[in-house]
Amino acid sequence: MTEPARNRVLGIETSCDDTGVAIYDSEQGLLAHVLYSQIETHKQYGGVVPELAARDHIRKVIPLVDAVLNKADCAKESITGVAYTCGPGLAGALLAGSAVAKGLAFAWGVPAIGVHHMEGHMLAPMLEERAPEFPFVALLVSGGHTLLAQVESVGKYTILGQTLDDAVGEAFDKTAKILGLGYPGGPAVAKAAERGDPNRFTFPRPMINRPGMEFSFSGLKTAALNIAQKTELDQQAIADIACAFQEAAVDTLVFKCKRALVHTKSKRLVVAGGVGANLRLREQLKTMTEQVAGELFFPRIEFCTDNGAMIALAGSKRLHQATPDLAFQVKPRWSLEDLAPV
Repeated sequence: MTEPARNRVLGIETSCDDTGVAIYDSEQGLLAHVLYSQIETHKQYGGVVPELAARDHIRKVIPLVDAVLNKADCAKESITGVAYTCGPGLAGALLAGSAVAKGLAFAWGVPAIGVHHMEGHMLAPMLEERAPEFPFVALLVSGGHTLLAQVESVGKYTILGQTLDDAVGEAFDKTAKILGLGYPGGPAVAKAAERGDPNRFTFPRPMINRPGMEFSFSGLKTAALNIAQKTELDQQAIADIACAFQEAAVDTLVFKCKRALVHTKSKRLVVAGGVGANLRLREQLKTMTEQVAGELFFPRIEFCTDNGAMIALAGSKRLHQATPDLAFQVKPRWSLEDLAPV
């Protein structure tokens, strides 16, 4: 089947603790997006509580759908499809969004399409005016995922390497907890690192002396714990540990990205996921890609974290693959390599 000449897709993202809804038009681009963050709900627990996340999605999805239709000045009759995140992610959260999406599609008489969360992230830079062309190498970095993929086209992905233990975002969160910096950990560590000395403490650069493009970040978390236990944690020490940790994490990601570009002979690098908002990572990747005469692509900061816009875009690309039935199945674990090409 061929992709329709034009579609207008409502996208719903509920994979974790952000409820995102957006409308994407295949000719006009992104029309509107809205987001509800659950950070305040989960902050007191130091991390996401799955049951609370699912309940909040149930409460917020329909009001956000109404809000985005109003914001885009769209009648529901103009929507030609509904896209929803069906994996990977928290099962309860995925079920909340998937059920609403299928119900809306049935009520509106349009098809619904389940979208891979990480494919959404990988395509998010295409929401920008300066969008990458295929093929490219993608670095996906978030609280749950760290991987490098070779991308030939939508749906044609080869995993080059991924984390063997903690995702880099998870390591940021755990280091923030060790240092008492609060939740979410990534922005908290980055802010503390701004006034830190990167040379006071020594952190490893995991797996850069081994062949391949796999990652490991549990050692960085353990190093942060060991250093913190041996150090009087005044404000400067906390900043210095945060800075040294961030430098080690960024150096490791940049090293592996360079290796992936050389391995694939690619000149284009796409970076997506929540950790892609880290300014030190952006700065160092920019320097590296300039050194190899390559091009670097990011989504805007607000589209690095989970959002409905990326799901609407991915759904637009795959709407012709939608089935009319009401059945759906969420996939808390789902490999990018299992996706069908477009």
